[in-house]
Amino acid sequence: MATEENTLSSSYKELASYRNFIQNAQAQWKSFLEQRNEKLAQQGRFDRAPEKVAENIVGTLLTTVLGWEEKDLNWQLNRADLVITRNLVKHILIETKHPGSLKNKRSIDVALDQAWRYASEQHVSRVAICDGFLFYGTDIGSGGLRPRTVFKLTQREAPHDALWWVSLDGIWRTCEVEPDMSLLQDETHALTNEEKIENISGEILHPKYQLPARCFAYVGNPSKTSTWKLPYLLIDGNTDSRRLPKAIQALASNYRGAKVTGIPDNAIPDVFRRLETAASAVGKMPEKGIQSASIYYLLAEIIEQLNAAGK
Repeated sequence: MATEENTLSSSYKELASYRNFIQNAQAQWKSFLEQRNEKLAQQGRFDRAPEKVAENIVGTLLTTVLGWEEKDLNWQLNRADLVITRNLVKHILIETKHPGSLKNKRSIDVALDQAWRYASEQHVSRVAICDGFLFYGTDIGSGGLRPRTVFKLTQREAPHDALWWVSLDGIWRTCEVEPDMSLLQDETHALTNEEKIENISGEILHPKYQLPARCFAYVGNPSKTSTWKLPYLLIDGNTDSRRLPKAIQALASNYRGAKVTGIPDNAIPDVFRRLETAASAVGKMPEKGIQSASIYYLLAEIIEQLNAAGK
């Protein structure tokens, strides 16, 4: 007879492992916050602390709250700051940045791009970034990144659901909920000139479009620009209203006779959804009383078909 632990269709909140995790997280969170504050003492004295401090905070979070053991933590593995393994399986790659440096969308995106490249080299399907204040984890799949969890390490109460998806028992499960992305909206502080140089210098840009991987609707390999297809975002992460309709048309039919190639069939639904998200962000998708260009009606029809097919 199948138990609740091996019935994958069960809601995660019905699992005994989830309930046990909640109890441990509640019991350990206050102690974790105290340890975190101690590790950030240098930040308070000199307004800046090295990346090592963020590494120490992440290590404490993983081993005291999330259920991992010290032996599961692999530091400086190839080019990655941290890779978490259990029984030789690489579950998630985490890149750390010096405390407080993930202060806006630009710095977050650059850090994610870096982690994504390192993960592709090691064939790891999940990545996260952390600066001792913000933790942001994503799944890699279908030519892009899908948010898995977002939480602040400054929260007075343990963010149970967000923590669960990177815990020992939750990491391997398919995420059933949408993370609270509004937490990233608080990261609006401008980068200093020093931080701009530090964060931007390591980016790989497409030789033709001069854009990083995250600006393309499909990325086969974040280290190989030849696998990046359909530019649709500006470098700041906002929708490129000029390129977006071209990307939709190239994927749906053709653009001036050119058809996009190199995108696997199983990735195409997610690519269309990324394009829809970008179109919705700038109010281009058809709505009652709002006129849209024909290409967006076509996209809406395609999304309806995908929804009907359960894709």
